Amino acid sequence: MSIKTTQLIEEAHILKEKFADRAAFYDESAMLPEENIRDLKNAFFLSMTVSERVGGHGLTLVPMLEILTTLAEGDAPTALSFGWHAGYCLELSEDSISPKTEKLLTTIAKEQVLLNLAQTEKATGSPARGGAPTVSAARRDSGWVINGTKTFTSFAKALDYAVISATVKETGEKGFFVIDMTKPGVTIEETWDSVSMRATRSDDLVLTDVFVEEDALLKTEALTSPKPRGWYLLVPAVYLGVAKAARAYAKEFANSYQPSTLPHPIAEVPEVQRKFGEIELALFEAETLLHATARKWEETDLQSRDDLRGDLGATKKIVTEKANIIVDLAMKVVGAKSLSQSCPLQRHFRDVRAGLHNPPAEDLVISQLGKNILK
Repeated sequence: MSIKTTQLIEEAHILKEKFADRAAFYDESAMLPEENIRDLKNAFFLSMTVSERVGGHGLTLVPMLEILTTLAEGDAPTALSFGWHAGYCLELSEDSISPKTEKLLTTIAKEQVLLNLAQTEKATGSPARGGAPTVSAARRDSGWVINGTKTFTSFAKALDYAVISATVKETGEKGFFVIDMTKPGVTIEETWDSVSMRATRSDDLVLTDVFVEEDALLKTEALTSPKPRGWYLLVPAVYLGVAKAARAYAKEFANSYQPSTLPHPIAEVPEVQRKFGEIELALFEAETLLHATARKWEETDLQSRDDLRGDLGATKKIVTEKANIIVDLAMKVVGAKSLSQSCPLQRHFRDVRAGLHNPPAEDLVISQLGKNILK
């Protein structure tokens, strides 16, 4: 592990504590965690996965996931929203860097600007289901005109850039366009009213006759064969962090709470110890699988990574389910107090449930695994 990677992991633990102190406020207010975003920028985390060639830190998938899990122990909405930025920067850095992507990555490295990959739409749902984007891109003069709406755009109002998927009218291909959020015609519609991950502020991104230059088109992708993205493992990594935070709270509670009916804290009660045994087993299984899949992705050459589609989906499903189990067990240890507004476990419970709905969906994962074995 490089010195820079070690330093970033250590800094993530410092940020975790800061984020944890603010998490309840941002959850209750459903406001953008502006202080957290500022801390990430000041620590140069926004260039964490940007290629060293253009001035970034050059982190790979495995340490990226470790850092996101750590940050999620402090505040899951911040970790998830930042994770979309870090993951897409990793994708661009792993691809053959073109002049167009080099320009964007260099800007991120130098100016610590924030982006998100916005793909989800109300009509088509998750891009994992293969629907053609209803957002369109049409040729005009020396550029493109973009129209349509993206949903679930995390940190929408804090973004400097959004990379959106759109159907190119002239070819029918799916194109990925970088949009400067200050462009005329770019607006944010405040639609986010989720009880989970409230501080992500995943509002709608509305694009009305937004003109972008020719080089805004970063890449195209066939609708029938979207490529697997290893960095989507950020989803289970974040919810693993939520589970770890719940475990830490339950541990502290068990070691300090002593009812009048016992001569010792409940940590010495066999049933409580059994529940912690189940927590540790689920955590071991989840961490081992997540890191093994991430290492497998890193060790597989670019041309063969399509074969890992099933591994990625299965890992997301299993790890997020284990994270939910861990939070449930932590709440059983703490009891009715875990449902108090002042108890962080109720926030962890709401947040970890969101992982079950992040892509890829369970039915797609299971169907794909079945098809793979029957080929």
